[in-house]
Amino acid sequence: MDGEVRTVTGKVLALLGAFTPECPELTLSELARRAGLSLATAHRRVAELVAWGALERGADGRYRVGLRLWEVASLAPRGLALREAAMPFLEDLYEVTHENVQLAVREGLELVFVERISGRKAVPVWTRVGGRFALHATGVGLALLAHAPAEVQEEVLAAPLQAYTPKTVTSPARLREMLAAVRQTGYAVSDGQVTTDAVSVAAPVRDGSGVVVAAVSLVVHADGAQPAALAPLVQAAARGIGRACGSPGGARVFPREPIAR
Repeated sequence: MDGEVRTVTGKVLALLGAFTPECPELTLSELARRAGLSLATAHRRVAELVAWGALERGADGRYRVGLRLWEVASLAPRGLALREAAMPFLEDLYEVTHENVQLAVREGLELVFVERISGRKAVPVWTRVGGRFALHATGVGLALLAHAPAEVQEEVLAAPLQAYTPKTVTSPARLREMLAAVRQTGYAVSDGQVTTDAVSVAAPVRDGSGVVVAAVSLVVHADGAQPAALAPLVQAAARGIGRACGSPGGARVFPREPIAR
């Protein structure tokens, strides 16, 4: 069983990767099974993780991710630093609209949500801070994909495009047209592609060199939604975040990638 994960580091990462939003607490046996390790190996590695603080053991004997791991993760430049720079603009956008406000970055062929503000009357969304999602269906995903390197775009277009609703665009040709429209208009619209009752309007966040490094969006009820009217609000927030992150004397919090043309 352990042969599939040969190094100690690999075994530790497999144990940490066993946790999911659906299974945030696991027994030692469940951890061993999910990580593909023997029970004895899992016991040794888990004990080390608990001692360091990466895992915590509850009174019921189940394990969960520890605060020490969260402390380390918070140092990721595209997490905490981006969030701190963006929060004033996200809060302003929320105060104007009282709708869901989201901030995301691209990680490979997926996006990662780094912040979310939601009101009590806002449309329900699947967003979870730290959660991942496909690029092709969401507003922020379309904004990020439209400005991703060409090889990333082609890899996404070549892969099966998952349908979340009957309105999800799964045609590579249609998606290619949508990405071109995003680059032309400066904003993206996802209409009922993740849930049929929601429309997302998103804009890219550019650093001081014009490189797209994140995306911000509003997610509103589909009934009566007017994306063209919301777009200027989202674009203004995106410009503000970009200035805050790339201003002279400010901390640059993004890695650089070429802009797709």
